[in-house]
Amino acid sequence: MELFLLKVLVKKLCPEAKIPKLEHLGDSGVDLYSVESCTIKPGEIRLVKTGLAIAFPNGFEAQVRPKSGLALNFGISIVNTPGTIDSGYRGEICIILVNHGKKAFVVEKNKKIAQMVFQKIEKPEFEIVENLDETKRGNSGFGSTGLD
Repeated sequence: MELFLLKVLVKKLCPEAKIPKLEHLGDSGVDLYSVESCTIKPGEIRLVKTGLAIAFPNGFEAQVRPKSGLALNFGISIVNTPGTIDSGYRGEICIILVNHGKKAFVVEKNKKIAQMVFQKIEKPEFEIVENLDETKRGNSGFGSTGLD
């Protein structure tokens, strides 16, 4: 099976920034690392820097997602998950971490804080219509499938 390689240009904004890489052949995400140490108290939201800026082709987005181990073991997540990095953005990648746990969490410098996945995106074309096609679901939304 041939894999499509997406070229991502990476600029280190500080010397200690770690370059993301795929750890295993089947991985979909690359890890992002903190370039600073800080403590996030329970219920607190904190912006954490990675020291990196990236460039990649139009037609793609980078999604920043929580690390499952941090979520399970410490209650650490990302407020706006997935966070979207658009192809035209050239600023520093910063992660908006939240501590849902019961204890303060120490973010250590050069430790994994999130993961980044690249996705192909489609550009929508909107057309105004008078009616939409009927479906079985219709306008049933929140909770419409029940809990069973």
